[in-house]
Amino acid sequence: MSTPTVTGGVRRLPVPARPAHPRRRVVGGIVTAVVVAAHVVAWTSTEVSFGALVEGWEGMADFLSEAIPPDLSWEVLGPSLDGALVTLWIGLLGTTLSVPLSLVLALLAARGTAPSGWVYQGARSLLSFLRAVPDVVFALIFVTAVGLGPFPGVLAIVCHNVGVMGKLWAEALEDADPGPPQALRSAGAGRIQVAAHALLPTVTPQFVGLLLYRFDVNVRSSLVLGLVGAGGIGFLINQSIQLFQFDEMLTHILVVLVLIVAVDQLSALVRRRLAPTT
Repeated sequence: MSTPTVTGGVRRLPVPARPAHPRRRVVGGIVTAVVVAAHVVAWTSTEVSFGALVEGWEGMADFLSEAIPPDLSWEVLGPSLDGALVTLWIGLLGTTLSVPLSLVLALLAARGTAPSGWVYQGARSLLSFLRAVPDVVFALIFVTAVGLGPFPGVLAIVCHNVGVMGKLWAEALEDADPGPPQALRSAGAGRIQVAAHALLPTVTPQFVGLLLYRFDVNVRSSLVLGLVGAGGIGFLINQSIQLFQFDEMLTHILVVLVLIVAVDQLSALVRRRLAPTT
């Protein structure tokens, strides 16, 4: 047993150890067993085999030998740069065109701004549906509707991004400081006035940060959408793989890397400019 110490004339008593509750130990053991069992089932269901990975080194070596060095001729690099710009425009338009509907649904899906409970539940359900359907599925639907090209990619990004960004913005509205909205309500302001003059000015920096984050994600998503015929450099990557032109594929991937790094740096620059100064 530790003895009490005296520091500066104040007697400090030892803090007794907190006894572990038997029920807490049982619950912790059950949770640990469930997590381990879930991982075992996942391991067997996904057929994870590091041995197969090691045995396939020859195939990977052949693939890399055919891809390196990349084909940097202008006949390949020129279309690759054009495709990268198309991919960037798909992500940009998909993000900005989804802003109005995302804002409306966010206001309807936040408890403080929803006009009624059923409107709140309906908006939440719609946002959940748009998030649950992958953007690739939306792209396949719009490709069959309007044909191949970048336009179905833009529509797919818009639909999926509304679900994600509306949910993020709704949570930002619910986490906002309740003081200014309550002050306006006590003064007789309506819901629209409270949202316009109290809530939105408070959460605008957070809204912009989330919007930049989604733009970054959507540029990456637009690359994947090109693999299903939605245009952009993803279409060129898929075409190179189908034609076994792996050196051209590597060129397109390097261009994608440059594009992603540029978007990351641009987003970081905008965030620094928007960050409040102390």
